Amino acid sequence: MSTATTYRPATLAELRDALVGSARERLAVAGAGSASAWGGEPVHDAVLDTTALNGLISCNPTDMTVAVQAGMPFATVQETLAEHAQWVALDPARAGTVGGLIATADAGPVRHAFGALRDCVIGVTVVLADGTVARSGGHVIKNVAGYDLAKLFHGSLGTLGVLAEVVLRVRPRPAATATLAVPCDAATAFDLGGRLIHGSLEPVAVEWCDGTLLARFDGTAGGVEDRLRRARALAGPDATEAAPDAWSVVAELVRGADGDTVVRLGTAPDRTPSLAGLVARTAAEHAVDATMTSSPFAGAHTVRLRGGTAAAHAAVVTALRATHPATTVCRWTDGLRAELPAWGEPPSAVAVLRAVKRAFDPDDRLGRGRFAPWF
Repeated sequence: MSTATTYRPATLAELRDALVGSARERLAVAGAGSASAWGGEPVHDAVLDTTALNGLISCNPTDMTVAVQAGMPFATVQETLAEHAQWVALDPARAGTVGGLIATADAGPVRHAFGALRDCVIGVTVVLADGTVARSGGHVIKNVAGYDLAKLFHGSLGTLGVLAEVVLRVRPRPAATATLAVPCDAATAFDLGGRLIHGSLEPVAVEWCDGTLLARFDGTAGGVEDRLRRARALAGPDATEAAPDAWSVVAELVRGADGDTVVRLGTAPDRTPSLAGLVARTAAEHAVDATMTSSPFAGAHTVRLRGGTAAAHAAVVTALRATHPATTVCRWTDGLRAELPAWGEPPSAVAVLRAVKRAFDPDDRLGRGRFAPWF
């Protein structure tokens, strides 16, 4: 039975008190979210559960902003905004909280058009390791007040502080949507995707998933119908209109299942075909089933490994890290941690990362071990 202290704050003041108390007791604190296995295994004496920080602070449809506590499930934010025919332009596969999605830099296929969650954030309130409350941005879209803490915390895996409140920009919800599906290899997908983009068709998502290119078009009913027709003509006879659940295949691959290893990494867009070739070759060499989904023009890729041994999975991930050291393991098959370091070789900017960590959390109490051995 775990003897770790658990904090469940429901207000900003309670969150601040939890950080102050853990500092006084010199406790190492880890998050309790759905991405707690990402990267290195956290070493902790206390667990911070932010799911009670789930309130709606304000919703301003006219200003196109919404402010929430960071523990609110992202799906709840979207449901709230749907009442006003609006949405936050993000479609992550994982059902996380707003703060958790920022901390993991999680995003989905529509990052092609709208970017990641950090591009939707216009203000944050965070609590640092010593209990200091810091704010940046505000409640209006054109805001340049303070340091951009949202971008600093984006992808930090809870190692710099705890997000307490988040202000998001929202967009009108499209009246219609449709998806083009084209079976093809990665090189063809990159070429065809480029022609769809440069042909003034404005897809909001372009994803190559398990041998199929998916291109999503949003807008008015007439506009979507017209762009889909032109996209099919450009793509050729193999192109079809996909079923409404076509994107669920992408989400299932990204989430993985028990026994899978799931990793994500970034490349320059034109490296997508070579990465697909590397994944296929190394998986075949080690008798592992590998499936890949990519937002090629955002340079974001997810690889799922299934079957084979933990050692075989480790060999494939090691091959990926030879050219992409920051490959993040998001799901670990049983025994993989014993075969593989949490991270590859440190990036060239590791000195900057360490300096930021020392400035925000000098005692290394928050998310200790998440980026080990980098810091």
